[in-house]
Amino acid sequence: MSSTRTRLAVGVAFVALVAASQASASAFYLQEQSVRGAGRAYSGEVADKGVGSLWWNPAAIAGIARSEAYFGLNAIQVDSKATSTGSTITRPVPPAGLTTPVGGANTAFDPINDGIVPNLGGAWKLNDKLSLGLSVAAPYNFTTEYNPDSWTRYDALKSQLRTVNVDGVVAYRVNDMLDLGVGVTAMYADAELTNALPNISPLQPDGAQSLKGDGWAYGYTVGAQLHPTKSLTIGASYRSKIDHKLDGTVKVSGLLAPIPAANNFTVDGQAKITLPWIANLGARWAVNDQWTLNGSISRVGWSEFDAIRVAFAGGGSTSAQDYKDITTYAAGVDYQASPRLTLRAGVQYDPTPTPDVGRTARVPDGDRMMYATGATWAATENLKLDAALSYIAFDKSQINRTDVTATSSTVRLRGDVEGSAVVLAAGARFSF
Repeated sequence: MSSTRTRLAVGVAFVALVAASQASASAFYLQEQSVRGAGRAYSGEVADKGVGSLWWNPAAIAGIARSEAYFGLNAIQVDSKATSTGSTITRPVPPAGLTTPVGGANTAFDPINDGIVPNLGGAWKLNDKLSLGLSVAAPYNFTTEYNPDSWTRYDALKSQLRTVNVDGVVAYRVNDMLDLGVGVTAMYADAELTNALPNISPLQPDGAQSLKGDGWAYGYTVGAQLHPTKSLTIGASYRSKIDHKLDGTVKVSGLLAPIPAANNFTVDGQAKITLPWIANLGARWAVNDQWTLNGSISRVGWSEFDAIRVAFAGGGSTSAQDYKDITTYAAGVDYQASPRLTLRAGVQYDPTPTPDVGRTARVPDGDRMMYATGATWAATENLKLDAALSYIAFDKSQINRTDVTATSSTVRLRGDVEGSAVVLAAGARFSF
């Protein structure tokens, strides 16, 4: 392989790293940032008060009666299956190439890993109008793993992304009708990717490729809450896009003759991507002393993810993407069953922004419906305990991806993916 081909391989490798990090968008974005909100499928969070809604609206802590702290844990259990429907590989064997089935295990069971998602926050009341807040969340976290002999191996073996998002917030109560908030965002991302590389002969064992990258990026969030009456709150917020630069390392090994030995290498590089902006609009209406209705609409600007731009010593590459903006809808209800017990329920529709052609096995995504229920128990005057249970049903989706590998083989992956998830959440809110 020539020096140019080697550079191309590195560019493709970094494109794969970043695409793996963001390929699933909404299904990849974890909403589990409020246990209280989980109980009503996150409907109305942008219009609720207190530190438990800080991720959704920086104005949520304006005018709080006392300082507050929040901690939550979300246990996510996923049931998934990915089945090949005729995947092939064409190796560059003269004169016209050699096309064979990809081979290996035709079904991958539970490639999407279970996980625990923590989040926490604090709000400090300075006076009746001004409050400061801090939110620590993990909004983009995901791991998929396939066995070494899986039919997906040339596209995906392990795909992992870990993020930590920190918001520092200032909130101000203008008057009894209007609250405002603004925050500065710092997000750390750490990604790892592995996949197999086909050698020229189908009789040779596969080579391997591993990638790692990380980096910090920054943005902002703004929000407002309007209280036209004592029973109605309307909330709106905007979370800015995040321009990430991931510095990383690509390692290729196990490539055999006739591929030159020099094409087993380790090289540094940088990939640039943009995470989407998120706009939220919602309302909470206290119909009476017991019932409160919640509703929200969120617009996610995934069209910002227009391209992946890669730079490395001696060259670079740009890979166009085809993501689309999406709109999610949620509705829910709170019921004050007793002075100490609040019950909740909600439903949410969340479509996928990923294209039907080009969907990868790394994070196979589909439209989803969430059905949720939850409760809050006021254990003491200063302590509230939250719990929620959610069921997420994913529409059946198709893996439909064609790639030319770094060894000049063309892999055509075709497969069906189905799955569902259960999320069990528990949290506590303290006032002091």
